[in-house]
Amino acid sequence: MANELEIMPQHNVHTLITELRELIASARNTAARNFNTIQVVTNFEIGRRIVEHEQQGEKRAEYGKTLLKRLSADLTREFGRGFSEDNLSNMRKFYLTYRERSEISETLSQKFTLSWSHYVFLLGVKNPEERSFYEIEATGQAWSIRELKRQFNTGLYERLSLSRDKEKVKELSEKGQIIEKPGDMIKYPYVLEFLGLDEKAAYSENDLETAIIDKLEHFLLELGKGFLFEARQKRFTFDADHFYVDLVFYNRLLRCYVLIDLKIGKLTHQDLGQMQMYINYFDRHVRLKDENPSVGIVLCKMKNDALVELTLPENANIYASQYQLYLPSKEELRQKLMEWAEENETGVEDGE
Repeated sequence: MANELEIMPQHNVHTLITELRELIASARNTAARNFNTIQVVTNFEIGRRIVEHEQQGEKRAEYGKTLLKRLSADLTREFGRGFSEDNLSNMRKFYLTYRERSEISETLSQKFTLSWSHYVFLLGVKNPEERSFYEIEATGQAWSIRELKRQFNTGLYERLSLSRDKEKVKELSEKGQIIEKPGDMIKYPYVLEFLGLDEKAAYSENDLETAIIDKLEHFLLELGKGFLFEARQKRFTFDADHFYVDLVFYNRLLRCYVLIDLKIGKLTHQDLGQMQMYINYFDRHVRLKDENPSVGIVLCKMKNDALVELTLPENANIYASQYQLYLPSKEELRQKLMEWAEENETGVEDGE
């Protein structure tokens, strides 16, 4: 047997192993998805039957509690874990929240694409528009339950809403985040708590940049859809002087370069002018004819909106956005969103 392996071409062996590895991984992923779908659909049907039984019987709240207690005891005794009173209550709430989907002709397995853990978390999001947004994004971006919780805790919905007009806010709940123009990918603020930098400690721009590179996968998730990393400290030379762009990305959805400059202090008009120079250079000497104009993002600790508005022309592809090294307060973000909604009469609802 050893002799047979020795004479077998190594290239063929490696190719076969790669193919088998992909086949097995795909099969396991499919099995996991199928299990998740079956579990979610089953829990939806359990919730439906509990609600239908309640509608035929007693209307009192005490009856509902007694029913769940009885069902939990019987089902746990026969089928084991997974049928606690809390979980049965979640199944009931799950049906009440999503029952309109059962009225569409498609099968239930096509309507629920996330795991049960995802839906249990989403049930806690009271604002239906916000809930819909996170469900769409979690499905489209294949977020784990951990990533879903992080995106919710960083107030992604509120941060995106604050940079959009009335129609675009409504679109978030119907289609998720759609990237059609540079402004669609900007967040206010960017949350970089995963870098592990102490908000109160002294750190340099190089420290910030190094931390981002070390946590590049997390940073790409925070940037959003379609980003590809190209370079750090990208050098270009003009008139014998060397200039360095902190971080260079490419967005495949917008088909353009995205240049990021990091500032640990307060934004100045010189910072914006420097970014304008970077953009001009890339547009004239780097981007291809079939690519869209480059976009610049200056990430800073503090900024003055009036200064930005006064410095940049209206059609500039440059954005100044603050970053923070800690999770934002959901209440503060919601309050800002409510104030913005009142000013723009969007009717955005409060929620958890």
